Amino acid sequence: MKLHSKILATFFGIGYFPLAPGTITSAIIVLLYKFWLHKIIWPVYLLLVIFLFIVGIFVSGVYSRESKKRDPRPVVIDEAAGQFLALFLVSPHWFPLGLSFFFFRLFDITKPFFIKKVEDFPGGLGIMLDDILAAAYAGILTHLYLLLK
Repeated sequence: MKLHSKILATFFGIGYFPLAPGTITSAIIVLLYKFWLHKIIWPVYLLLVIFLFIVGIFVSGVYSRESKKRDPRPVVIDEAAGQFLALFLVSPHWFPLGLSFFFFRLFDITKPFFIKKVEDFPGGLGIMLDDILAAAYAGILTHLYLLLK
């Protein structure tokens, strides 16, 4: 397997953590957002999400093909991209961050509302799309809750 694909697909090795690597990846993204990423202007932030999504399709597809597994456990770039999207325009205070994290992990794990169906897309696209859809639901629900509260 190409080393760069392995490094990026596992989000710099986080995917090899023995317990809940996807949740740990999401938590790390939340911390990065809290202390740094929230300062990026929104068009650049959105470009980063899109870039991570596109790179994720490629590298997770490579990892999947080489490991001969449909959605290998160490691949967590999908969780990274998803949590990035779920945090889009969220206030960097702990409650909104925790809410975004909670909703994203809930939707990513339970896969309701068509999320499960997009996993059937081939290769890296299927690996990435379910998390992007979970992130969209999480982001919308987070912003709605904060708006109505």
